[in-house]
Amino acid sequence: MSFFWGSWITVLSLGCWLFIFGVLVWTLKSKPVLEEDETTGHSYDGIREYDKPLPKWWLVIFFGTLIWGLGYFILFPAIQPNAWKGITTVEVDGQKVPWTSENELNSQLQANNKVFTENFEQGILANAGASEATAVLAKLNELQAQKKDQAEPSKELQDQIDAQVALLAPYVDKLSTDPEALKVGNRLFLQNCALCHGSNAKGGLGYPDLTDNDWLFGGEAENVLLSIHNGRVGAMAAWQKQLGESGVRAAAEYVLDISGNQNGYDLDQAQVAQGKAIFEQNCVLCHGPDAKGLTTMGAPNLTDDIWLFGGDREAIRTTIRHGRSGVMPEWQTKLGNERIMLLAAYVRSLSQNPTE
Repeated sequence: MSFFWGSWITVLSLGCWLFIFGVLVWTLKSKPVLEEDETTGHSYDGIREYDKPLPKWWLVIFFGTLIWGLGYFILFPAIQPNAWKGITTVEVDGQKVPWTSENELNSQLQANNKVFTENFEQGILANAGASEATAVLAKLNELQAQKKDQAEPSKELQDQIDAQVALLAPYVDKLSTDPEALKVGNRLFLQNCALCHGSNAKGGLGYPDLTDNDWLFGGEAENVLLSIHNGRVGAMAAWQKQLGESGVRAAAEYVLDISGNQNGYDLDQAQVAQGKAIFEQNCVLCHGPDAKGLTTMGAPNLTDDIWLFGGDREAIRTTIRHGRSGVMPEWQTKLGNERIMLLAAYVRSLSQNPTE
């Protein structure tokens, strides 16, 4: 907050307090001249005005609010917040820090997360026979704390973090068969993931279906964990400039052919042959020579009937012509390692992948 706005708040707050206090004191000290019948002499419509003292309960409440306001100025940063932090503190990251709304929120989040973590480790992990994961989580938290302290985290440190995340995979598979873990995982999914993937996890146009066995970056527990932890960025380049419209149409015709032509189009075999040559020259690097995709690249399998952006002729042409892009955000900083384990377990339980 700037000095100007801090001063504005200070002057306004103290000014209001002093004005109200002054008016009350002036009212108590002000004694009008009374008539012999103890009235002020004012009469209106036959109603005479008396000078009676204010009720004691009203005075107590009024002065009490003034005292409370003065106490607020002392307890919290209400007077020139940049200079006076107040005497109230909260605990954040194990340290006492001055109260601010942000610090109070972080303190409450950490307190809630501590309760959640204890229940997760002592209850869910223990019941699923995965208590050994606590040691891995402790090491992972340590590495992530190091990353947080670094202005520019090194690739070596990130590789160590990813390796530690991968060690959680066997425990995720155990959680994927535990009813209590899946119940919590379902709640986490509905709160955080359903907006994109749908409440039934079947996705939509541009958002993957998580209930099948088709995975852009791999569906093993390790892959799912890393996808949620670090996020994913997928990109299909635009090819219209390199191939021209005729090349785009030929490539699309070939993709329709190798995917089984589910829509029953009357395919142009000359374009199919031309598209095959184009594919072999330009597309195998990502989609592989057999067009079954590469999970290391996040490139989809083009030989099945599963389509992220639509599998009709025009949708495929549009994909090749203009390209596609998709982003899966990272969730480690938002949810933490324990919740990500539960989410990964829930997603694994939805998939047709075996958990053994």
